[in-house]
Amino acid sequence: MLKKFIGMIRSGTKSPQRFSLNIIPRDQHNVSRKQISPNALKVLYRLNSAGYEAFLVGGGVRDLLLGEHPKDFDIATNATPEQVRAQFNNCRLIGRRFRLAHVRFGREIIEVATFRASHQKADDDAHSAATSDSGQILRDNVYGNQEEDALRRDFTVNALYYGVKDFGIYDYAGGIQDLENRLLRLIGDPETRYREDPVRMLRAARFAAKLDFNIEDKTAAPIPRLAQLLLNIPPARLFEEVLKLFLSGKAEPTFAILRELDLFKFLFPSTDQLINEGHPYAQKLVVQALTNTDQRINADKPVTPAFLFAALLWPATQQLLLRYLEDGIPPIPALHKASQKVIDSQVKHTALPKRFSQPMKEIWELQLRLPRRRGKSAQTLAEHPRFRAAYDFVLLREASGEDLQGLGKWWTEFQEGDEKTRQKLQQGQGQGEGKRRPRRRRRYNNKPR
Repeated sequence: MLKKFIGMIRSGTKSPQRFSLNIIPRDQHNVSRKQISPNALKVLYRLNSAGYEAFLVGGGVRDLLLGEHPKDFDIATNATPEQVRAQFNNCRLIGRRFRLAHVRFGREIIEVATFRASHQKADDDAHSAATSDSGQILRDNVYGNQEEDALRRDFTVNALYYGVKDFGIYDYAGGIQDLENRLLRLIGDPETRYREDPVRMLRAARFAAKLDFNIEDKTAAPIPRLAQLLLNIPPARLFEEVLKLFLSGKAEPTFAILRELDLFKFLFPSTDQLINEGHPYAQKLVVQALTNTDQRINADKPVTPAFLFAALLWPATQQLLLRYLEDGIPPIPALHKASQKVIDSQVKHTALPKRFSQPMKEIWELQLRLPRRRGKSAQTLAEHPRFRAAYDFVLLREASGEDLQGLGKWWTEFQEGDEKTRQKLQQGQGQGEGKRRPRRRRRYNNKPR
């Protein structure tokens, strides 16, 4: 799989940039209103009837043309966010860096963006646009027309528009041809575009994996050199990008591309370092975790970022744990110290909300508790809220080559067995664990602590 995607990156063909409008009429494309969210159509028709231009844009159009089923339907319009809000009572405006209108229909949100233009049109208006010294866009609310909006978008295949007035596809940057060639290509100078928003490098990896597209040579070439610009991105935003990268059903090929383009080390530096140093099972653990995640997503089974981060950060945590154990620190305190150090380092790169970090730490702690299966301990552990995740994690570790002395098999038999089988399994835990020492009577004192 890795060789396949490395080949994809290196084999993209070059083609000149094209900046002329091409309108594909309804009888020459496969997009139908039946495939589009009724709520998105409501927004399009209402904005059109109010005198505004409005088009379905981006990934929704791209995926429809590819015969896929889009999850989101975004709209671009010449109406300002305030004008959009005036048309919909169920609308709220969000964002400062990039002002957007969200029109809510129950649980579905239709995102509406005003056509953007180049920052050169801002006339030094710091309230509308701002960039950093490195060229990164800090604020982007310079409005323009449809053509300017198209040429400001990242990839040609995301710069396609569908209108309900004539049902045509509007292509300003050669996106239709790139779709046919299965080619991912940035609009404009790649280095400039990556400096404007370094997250575009992650998007290149994600789309290449998701769409099974080649990355154009010119688009891929600057990424390893500019990857360090990701250090300028807020950790909270990179956390959201990690979820998009690894929870889209294409996590394993995405990981391969991230590693090839030297992007992964700016998301999970400790894990990347261990892989490069030849850690005995770090890469196998990550690949297996991502493969399992893809299988669950593609089977419509739930996944949690807590388990994913537990796998991605376990090699570094375990390495520290072993070091602290050698220093004489008891197992549980050693694990707590190791996990906190790894988390403190990780959050400098990607945020890790407590709602995920806490379950992740519980999964890790259970890795030390699951081998203790005497007496009533096994049943108590089996009733723990994180038991199932911890059990799956044991199986993941074993599948990655770690020798856990048959721990996964034992817990599988315990869960599947009847009461007699469970008692027999528990009684067999004397093997290899040594005889239980007589419990010493504790002496208590009444001195205040």
